[in-house]
Amino acid sequence: MGEIVQMQFSTVDYVIFALLLVASAGIGLFYAFSGGRQRTTQEFLMADRSMSCLPVSLSLLATFQSAVAILGAPSEVYTFGTQYWFLGCSYFLGLLIPAHIFIPIFYRLRLSSAYEYLELRFNKTVRICGTVTFIFQMVIYMGVVLYAPALALNVVTGFDLWGAVLAMGLVCTLYTALGGLKAVMWTDVFQTVVMFVGQLAVIIVGASQAGGIGEVWRKATNGSRISGLDLNPDPLERHTFWTLGVGGVFLMLALYGVNQAQVQRYLSARSEKEAVMSCYVVFPCQQIVLCLGCLMGLVMFARYGEDSPLDKGYVKTNDQMVLYFVMDVFRDLPGLPGLFVACLFSGALSTISSAFNSLATVTMEDLIKPYFPNMTEAKATLLSKGLALAYGLVCLAMAYIASLMGSVLQAAFSIFGMVGGPLLGLFCLGIFFPWANSIGALVGLFTGLAMAFWIGIGSFVMRMSASTSAPLLNTTALPLFGNMTTAVMTTLVSTAKPRPTGVEALYSLSYMWYSAHNSTTVVVVGLIVSFLTGPMKEKELTPGTVFPVLGTLLFFLPERYREKLCCVTPLTPKPKEISTQPYLMAKKDSNGAAHCKDDSVAEDKETEGDRTRTQDGDLGIKIALSSSPPTTQTVQETSL
Repeated sequence: MGEIVQMQFSTVDYVIFALLLVASAGIGLFYAFSGGRQRTTQEFLMADRSMSCLPVSLSLLATFQSAVAILGAPSEVYTFGTQYWFLGCSYFLGLLIPAHIFIPIFYRLRLSSAYEYLELRFNKTVRICGTVTFIFQMVIYMGVVLYAPALALNVVTGFDLWGAVLAMGLVCTLYTALGGLKAVMWTDVFQTVVMFVGQLAVIIVGASQAGGIGEVWRKATNGSRISGLDLNPDPLERHTFWTLGVGGVFLMLALYGVNQAQVQRYLSARSEKEAVMSCYVVFPCQQIVLCLGCLMGLVMFARYGEDSPLDKGYVKTNDQMVLYFVMDVFRDLPGLPGLFVACLFSGALSTISSAFNSLATVTMEDLIKPYFPNMTEAKATLLSKGLALAYGLVCLAMAYIASLMGSVLQAAFSIFGMVGGPLLGLFCLGIFFPWANSIGALVGLFTGLAMAFWIGIGSFVMRMSASTSAPLLNTTALPLFGNMTTAVMTTLVSTAKPRPTGVEALYSLSYMWYSAHNSTTVVVVGLIVSFLTGPMKEKELTPGTVFPVLGTLLFFLPERYREKLCCVTPLTPKPKEISTQPYLMAKKDSNGAAHCKDDSVAEDKETEGDRTRTQDGDLGIKIALSSSPPTTQTVQETSL
């Protein structure tokens, strides 16, 4: 009974799984040999800034709906109940703030990499520190995202471990390196559909076997898995309304506001309006994904009750338990286990393909182009493809390292959460506080990272020592609900635990508050250091890099004080203040900034011109508002 029970895959399952990989690779090859054939960096990295709202929004959803989430959310609900669903409350602000603050700023500056903003607002050093932090975060994360689902699959079904890792890694590298961002986004759309179908199939079949949804709900209520509103304000409590609804907002901002993988999708939209709309479309989709995860957990509870396969020793970890449940439900239905595995791997593929593409973009735009301004367009495109390929191989190497890490796997996830918060703090410092300077930004970022690693590693060590010294405690991995940022932590459930004090209390902070705590550290330290080293003057700021939220909040102060605080300049003037001349000038400049291509072929030049005119038609005014000649020059330098 203590042995892990393996259930076998049928031929039909393997065929369905293979079809997913073939279809994904096919979409990539289609975009490699059609349209502009990925001949320019603009097309390869930014999808020609021509995407409509639907692929952008589904791609935003798929990017962070990883395989770990598909396995994590149901086991979380099965073990602890539906309290987790309140995370949905954080989506409101978590998507509204990026839509109306981050997108307008990034879009109007015509950036390719989010970290270009840091140079416009602070200086090159801050930009490079931001870029390096992001690369470190993503490289560690993508290896684990590739390895974790393959391991669970291998343990439960005997599916070849390295066969699965290599198949996924290579297919993903192939379509990312050949088809560019367009291929990544359209495969994301296809993979999102597969994810929905896979999860729905499990819920429908599982619920009907348990006697219908009514019966599932009744059993869950009797087993006290349906949670009410928990308004306990204690930040050490793992999941309460406040940790999920408020702490979750910062987590969403770190993902949907400033993460390059997401910012790149906003910037690939054909207009600012489409980019903002995609944020609104993601909102209901996120809620559906969350509900599917919760329902799956409840159906699992209805099937097993308190007698889980984990307790019986059929499986070793929670994520394996979800796969065991799926194989159990679909035991006599050939093809459906394959569908769920395809759904699982869709989650992993969409996440790592976005990681490859965003890593290639930041490496190209932030670390290579500024130092080789005369590089030809053809060379730059070839190099971008080479970078996407190289990151694909690094990912496979990271998956191999993850296989050697064992229990440190959880720490790798935690690193993602640790790094996301300080980066969010750095951007908030630049966008909301006009007087923050580059020294403040750097000191703030490093303090935030130091604080994040101190708490993260401290809590990990404390929990590990506690779990070895107290065998009665039950360790559970937390879900990564589609978020790269949530740290997977070990939760200790014991009967009567004394409230921790001092440093232990800091280590016991709910993982949902990590992002908020770390980003606040960056902002506070950054502001103090900026004031001590001489705050920035209004005339030193690049126009369009600060969001005028302080000017609005401090409306009651006399103008001269507001001027001193540097919060008089709005983001954009009112439309009636626009005069034709600066509009035309800025429009011309912004075209130059966004589409300066020295060595493209003549026909490319014609299409460039046409596209630029159509794109900038409804955008021209907005760009004109935030660009003045000095900004544009800076953008030109960075984007060439």
